[in-house]
Amino acid sequence: MKIQNKMMAECLGTFWLVLGGCGTALFGHVGFLGVALAFGLTVIAMAYGIGHVSGAHLNPAVSFGVWINGRMSIKEMLLYWVSQFVGAIVAGAVLLLIWKSAGLGETGVFAANGFGADFQAATGKADYQAISMGGAFLVECLLTFVFLMVILGATDERSNTKAAGLAIGLTLTLIHLISIPLTNTSVNPARSLSQALFASWDGALPQVWLFIVAPLVGAALAGLCYKCVAPAAKK
Repeated sequence: MKIQNKMMAECLGTFWLVLGGCGTALFGHVGFLGVALAFGLTVIAMAYGIGHVSGAHLNPAVSFGVWINGRMSIKEMLLYWVSQFVGAIVAGAVLLLIWKSAGLGETGVFAANGFGADFQAATGKADYQAISMGGAFLVECLLTFVFLMVILGATDERSNTKAAGLAIGLTLTLIHLISIPLTNTSVNPARSLSQALFASWDGALPQVWLFIVAPLVGAALAGLCYKCVAPAAKK
């Protein structure tokens, strides 16, 4: 498959992930469970829709972990990153347009990620916890690590790859159920930046670094760990 096709698929897929997941969080009134399911369902849909084109990474951390694991070149990874960030930011802009057209006023947190008492207060919801910066980093790093371990295992040619999309989507759903009350769940730098750019909450951009760095660290650890857990067969 040509790299141009892969880039278009990643851009479209990441656009849908942010539009579907963050759009549900902003407009759905379905609670944490509904939002978690929305993110999981978008991944499942794109896994089977464009997985045969690009692998449906939809996430710079996933591409980073796949590269660390030796399954793609650094050039391809960087091109995936460009596509993913563009798709996510365009989706964020579309969500902003919908928000403004509905006359909802200031965007507030706007489904951005965050931590601490300021984030908890900005959400206006008692269900959110005032987790510390260190705690947020641990949560995002650990959950991204688990996410990548599932992805690398489910897409391993030695595995039943036909069920990969379902396994990955359900894992992302569980990840959101754990961490929405803590950080609003990132495990995806593109998703985090796309919402922080359009949030009116003044902590969104200053805190977004954590939701870029922690997922990348977790993904890198998973990429290395999977080599130890399931080493490639010697040819």
